[in-house]
Amino acid sequence: MTGLATQARFITLEGGEGAGKTTVLNALRDALRATGAEVVTTREPGGTPLAEQIRGLLLGTHHEPPSPHTELLLMFAARAQHVRETLLPALQRGAWVLCDRFTDSSYAYQGGGRNLDTDFIAELERRVVGIRPGLTLLLDVGVRQGRERMRGRDLLPDRIEREREDFFERVRAAYLARAEAEPDRTRVIDASASADEVASRAVALLQHYLGSVA
Repeated sequence: MTGLATQARFITLEGGEGAGKTTVLNALRDALRATGAEVVTTREPGGTPLAEQIRGLLLGTHHEPPSPHTELLLMFAARAQHVRETLLPALQRGAWVLCDRFTDSSYAYQGGGRNLDTDFIAELERRVVGIRPGLTLLLDVGVRQGRERMRGRDLLPDRIEREREDFFERVRAAYLARAEAEPDRTRVIDASASADEVASRAVALLQHYLGSVA
């Protein structure tokens, strides 16, 4: 991780489709606010007006699909804007930042799912992003269960959500490999349980983390 500055007040949520990140993010936000902290919640791709426009390009189905490298570079273009305009200003003023997805997603979706060179992703991370979270919670759920949850929401799937099951199996494997490689930063939560159970586990991990960085 040479060249990356760890931000102790930066917490990210990762996981495949249907893992329940939104519920957990809201629970973490409420727990942090209960301590009196300023909390900024954000997401990727997105988090600024320009980055949200790039999100539309990435996930929309109204144009030809981007090539794997185009997808990766658009992700990092949105992330570069997000870091500069949203994340660093919040962290520099002492706020806690909770982010639904960050660079781990690129290793999982573009590295694992699209089979792109992870050394290239690491170089982009170093040159374009420059920071990493102090804590990452990986919500792990089986691909079929996650996709069943997505179907139950009755939402129009975006371009990536329409990928085949083997794509998401590669994404999940990449996430778990990354978590195993960085155990000091990443905590894996079994997201096959109920939403309340998963949120409670996440808040407990947050409380333990707060004690370690106090």
